[in-house]
Amino acid sequence: MKWDTLEEEPCSVARTVAVIGDRWTLLILRECFLRIRRFDDFQASLGITRHLLADRLKKLVRFGVLRKIPYQDAPKRYEYILTQKGLDLYPIIMSIVHWGNIHMVDARGRPMLHQHKTCGKMFDPVMVCSECGEPLSAKSVHVHPGPGARKSSPVHAKAAERAKAG
Repeated sequence: MKWDTLEEEPCSVARTVAVIGDRWTLLILRECFLRIRRFDDFQASLGITRHLLADRLKKLVRFGVLRKIPYQDAPKRYEYILTQKGLDLYPIIMSIVHWGNIHMVDARGRPMLHQHKTCGKMFDPVMVCSECGEPLSAKSVHVHPGPGARKSSPVHAKAAERAKAG
C-alpha cells in the first residue's frame, strides 16, 4: 500500500486513514467537536503552523468532513463546520478518548469528563451491537468478506478456513 493511494484501497480502515490518519488531523477533529471553528482559534489551541493547518483543513473540506462558511468579507475568513460525514467520526474520536483515559492518564486523572445531556450522567463510551445491544469486544466479533473486498484479502482466506472447518 502506498500512502498517497490509501483512499483507493478496498479496505475501510485504509480509506479512513487516508482522511484522518495523521496526528494533526485527529487533533483538528478533536477541536471541531469542542466547537472550535475558526482558523486562528485552531492555530492558537493547537500551536500548529499556518501551512500545516491550512493543508489539513483543505483536505477535510475536500473529503466532505468539514464545510467552509464565510463569516467575514474583508479579508475573507471562514468557519469550518463538521458535516454529517464529519459528525459520524464522533464515535471514533470518543473511542480514542476512552482508550487514552484508560491507558494514558496520569496521576491527575482524566483531562475531560463527558456528560450525557439527556440523563445528566458522566459516561464512558461503549460500543454495542446495532442488532442486539450487547457490548462488543474484539473477541466477540467474526469478520466476513463484504461485497467490496478483494478476493485475495486475508479476510477471504480466514473465511475459507472457517468454512472448511465447518
